[in-house]
Amino acid sequence: MHAEASLFSNDLIGNAPLRPARALCMAVGASLLLAACGPTATTKARMAAPATPVESDTLTAPLGEGSGKIALILPLTQGGNASSVGQSLRNAAELAAAETGGGHLTLIVKDDRSTPDGARQATQAALAEGAELIVGPLYAPNVREVGRIARAANRPVIGFSTDTGAAAQGVYLLSFLIETYVDRVIDYAVSRDKKSFAALVPESDYGNVALAEFQEIAAKRGLRVVAIERYGAGNAGAAIARLSANARQIDALFIPEQAEAMAQIAGLLSANGLDGKRVQILGTGLWNDARVLSLPGLQGAWFAAPDNGGFNAFAGRYREKYGTEPTRIATLAYDAVSLAGALARSQSAQKFSNDVLTNSSGFNGTDGVFRFRADGLNERALSILGIANGSTNVVNPAARTFGSGA
Repeated sequence: MHAEASLFSNDLIGNAPLRPARALCMAVGASLLLAACGPTATTKARMAAPATPVESDTLTAPLGEGSGKIALILPLTQGGNASSVGQSLRNAAELAAAETGGGHLTLIVKDDRSTPDGARQATQAALAEGAELIVGPLYAPNVREVGRIARAANRPVIGFSTDTGAAAQGVYLLSFLIETYVDRVIDYAVSRDKKSFAALVPESDYGNVALAEFQEIAAKRGLRVVAIERYGAGNAGAAIARLSANARQIDALFIPEQAEAMAQIAGLLSANGLDGKRVQILGTGLWNDARVLSLPGLQGAWFAAPDNGGFNAFAGRYREKYGTEPTRIATLAYDAVSLAGALARSQSAQKFSNDVLTNSSGFNGTDGVFRFRADGLNERALSILGIANGSTNVVNPAARTFGSGA
């Protein structure tokens, strides 16, 4: 289902159907972490094609001819070379405009060149061309720069960074936020009578954010935290040994680690009597990865992740049109433009106002129901998946609506 009505909340259009929750089979993955900061040397190698420099004009031609003008600011190039992530986001936006725009949108496509300066120039140009809403950019420094200019012009932004510091009133983040993963899995563990928690946390940017949220929700819920252990990359042995000394006191162990590091971690957990047979292990959506699902020590673990049934359907349509696989975060551009197209159909002067964008009932996206908060952050309905026999099962499905008063 991809008609524009499916993006609206029930409050806005009545009984719009919601996408059903389905089993998930892909991770949000490390690609989502790219949005939290500027591109590093590693991400440059991953994202930029090693081909000859591209002609920017071929990437930034306007899409559509509708009256609603939406700026699409993306990292289409990096160091003069094409960015595969930026191209995938652009393609997803184009697909959304074709499927849901109904002829009501013109996408003003701009390349931020993966830099804050490029984002500033792109925003100024888009506003000069009449943009009413800005979709993108991806990187946090660029979102901040775009937001600064757009807010001064009273134009809202729907950005894709995972850095909550980039959000502000009128600058909304559509991304998968680390904090949402943490809250969902901890709350579910509490609902299953887990009372004594411990955390094994890498010394990384992701780990720092996840730990801060873990400590916050533990304080809010009055949870007993037996121990928190930190470790450097590839050096978790001593931290796990210290946790094992308190193993009998631990009901649930939270580990916000990347998929590629979990083989070593799982082996050490088993060797120290802390595997999934003895303690409830908890993770985030980064674990929805074959490298994690097959690990013996993590069978029975739980983690929070978005409903991927919608992504699979989207990916099929994307492949049919473009002949390639979309990046996992391509659904962010698809949903942002789909939402813009649905709102543009109203022809209201307030169609992109903060009141409309922060409707408490939210919207139905490819990855499930979501809503924007007044501070620019988002809330998403996530499933709880269990690891079993090298695959996942839905332990607790994502909510299909935000309840009244939520």
